[in-house]
Amino acid sequence: MSLTKEVALNATVDQNSPPAIRQRAAAGLIPWIGPLLLLCTRSFVWMATQAILALVFLARHHPAPWREATYWWSVFFTLGDIACLLGLRYFTRREGIRLRDLIGPIRMRYGHDLLLGLGYLMLVFPFFIVAPALAQRWLYGSSGLNPGAWLLHAHALPAWAMVYSITLWWFISSPTEEATYQGYTLPRLEALTCHTWIAVAVVAFCFTAQHCVIGFVPDWRFLAWRFFSFLPGCLVITLIYVRTRRLMPLIFAHWPMDIAAVLLTAF
Repeated sequence: MSLTKEVALNATVDQNSPPAIRQRAAAGLIPWIGPLLLLCTRSFVWMATQAILALVFLARHHPAPWREATYWWSVFFTLGDIACLLGLRYFTRREGIRLRDLIGPIRMRYGHDLLLGLGYLMLVFPFFIVAPALAQRWLYGSSGLNPGAWLLHAHALPAWAMVYSITLWWFISSPTEEATYQGYTLPRLEALTCHTWIAVAVVAFCFTAQHCVIGFVPDWRFLAWRFFSFLPGCLVITLIYVRTRRLMPLIFAHWPMDIAAVLLTAF
């Protein structure tokens, strides 16, 4: 086979397909530390950054430094995205593939992936509406207490922070989040454990748990409410990826949800 034909053939191969990943895992190119580290990176960086920001507010004698720090999540969460992108770049290069390969095939002709993403949004979004209400009733009973008021409490960020949150944060965050949990971690855990269900369970758990860090409150009932509010939707997203192995439609579905989160909590 000529070099030109070989290059053309390699360009059409999905480097993030399960067979390709299993081959690289068998060759020792995929260490356990890669997916295990990236499962925790976003949550760790978010918690560390929130704690540092709270110390800054404490030094400035703010009456509620921890709570004030939580309101800046749509700004400092980008640090978690940067950390994930650096980790993804390192481990994909170790495998001999590109960061772009995690996205998989993109089909934009006739708006295919955009329309598919809208369909996924309609499928997934109800889970993020119904699950919090059910979890609230289960954990708080008929007390009428709204645990989400912690983040929805009226507050204001500086103009530059609000502009950043509504224009850039979600544009960076959604692709990074999907690439981290679905595009990279899930198929590699699947190859390393030789069991799809284990990979799905671990990724869905960590994918869900990271949302407990958003507006973190050291209260078990609140954390349980956050976890069960996001678990069904995150599990459905994970299962969609297992079925399709394509990220772009999921990114399109994720963007409106992140925009809605900013509109609800950052203004």
